[in-house]
Amino acid sequence: MKIIIVGAGEVGYNIAGRLASENKQVIVIDKDPDAVRRLSERLDVQVILASGSNPKTLIDAGIKETDILLAVTDSDETNLVTCLMADLISPTTKKLARIRNSDFDSYYDRFKKENPHIDTIINPEIEVVNTIKRLMVVPGAVDVGDFADGRVKYVGIRLDRHSPMAGMKLFDFSLKFGEDRPLIAAIIRNNEVIVPKGDNNIESGDLIYFVSETEKLEKMLTLFGKKIIPIQRALIIGGGRIGERLAKSFETDSIKTKIIESDIGRCHYLSERMEKTVVLHGDGSDQKLFLEENCGQNDVVVSVTNDDETNILVSLLAKNMGVKNTITRIGKSTYFPLLATIGIEKVVSPRLSAVSSILKEVRKGKVLSDMSILGGRGEFIEAIALETSDITDQPLKKISFPKGAILVCILRNGQIMIPAGNSVVNPNDRIIMFAVKHAVKKLEKLLTVKLDFF
Repeated sequence: MKIIIVGAGEVGYNIAGRLASENKQVIVIDKDPDAVRRLSERLDVQVILASGSNPKTLIDAGIKETDILLAVTDSDETNLVTCLMADLISPTTKKLARIRNSDFDSYYDRFKKENPHIDTIINPEIEVVNTIKRLMVVPGAVDVGDFADGRVKYVGIRLDRHSPMAGMKLFDFSLKFGEDRPLIAAIIRNNEVIVPKGDNNIESGDLIYFVSETEKLEKMLTLFGKKIIPIQRALIIGGGRIGERLAKSFETDSIKTKIIESDIGRCHYLSERMEKTVVLHGDGSDQKLFLEENCGQNDVVVSVTNDDETNILVSLLAKNMGVKNTITRIGKSTYFPLLATIGIEKVVSPRLSAVSSILKEVRKGKVLSDMSILGGRGEFIEAIALETSDITDQPLKKISFPKGAILVCILRNGQIMIPAGNSVVNPNDRIIMFAVKHAVKKLEKLLTVKLDFF
């Protein structure tokens, strides 16, 4: 598979690294010499110092032989022109574009059906807002995602010593919890990702990722000593694009909302666009302002400024004032391993949201969704089991699953099945798997239809 990435920023850099590690042919185009140098020094990819929206550049890069074009610069307009030129030169190349400005939202369908015929539009900020809303509902969860059109969820939750699960081995779950036992996909202990086996213990302090039917989630959470709490009052720090989208969504959900924004011009803009949200001008990390606004009385504090350090400080201040549900936007991947040690676990990242959206489109096999967790060290992959792929028509115990990968559950005719050694995946079953980073390439091969099928 040949892939051209236009844009060597955080999203371009990270997706190039992921794809190059899976031995895909990757070419990255950017006109910023520093960004191009960073890629060439750190990643095994081809780089071109030029404008990716220039037709000659695309032709020189081999757009006519390219399977997928990713336009992920920081400029929506550049991404649109890049896709337009690619469509004119190579109509068969699949095109993905990152478009963030909400003014383009109503044009998405036309961008797909008409020129530039963009196959997938990625708006990481919409994904971040959706992630924030999922995290808010489960105060004890550090990560929440949807599968099967929302009928199934994965949840990452920190196990405390009061949980009835603490100290148990996984193969004892069926005896104690029966069919309602949680489907454990991953255990994170001492910052290490463990793909579980039956003889694994789970301990207090572990971060446990499990999968549950959405309608059974509340019951499942009681096993972890957690419960779903309705949100009535919210404080948003940062009135940028994410803050604005989030506040509008909260208004629709009748959540009493305040935004604190440091730019007075942006405050005026927001006050004109909002119907019920209270817009305050000030420094979100100002402890005095927090006290004046009774920050501790909010059900959730969401910090989504463009500055990671400010977001971290805001979340720590809110926790210090008694807010149990804090959500922090983080851009720099280098911060992820450090955050849990200072008590910040509910983290959202536009970059990771964009990477997950892109990976779903790039994966081979009929992949429906691909969600990165733990700063990209693990992936949940939801796929349709294709006829003659190696995963179908034989007991799971006879299938050579890659080390570091696990089949979490099978969805068949609306029923969710917990896989066992004798379970058989049928063609057209919907399956959910978890894999650590190094196992993804082999798992992808397992999902792909053999050539003799054609």
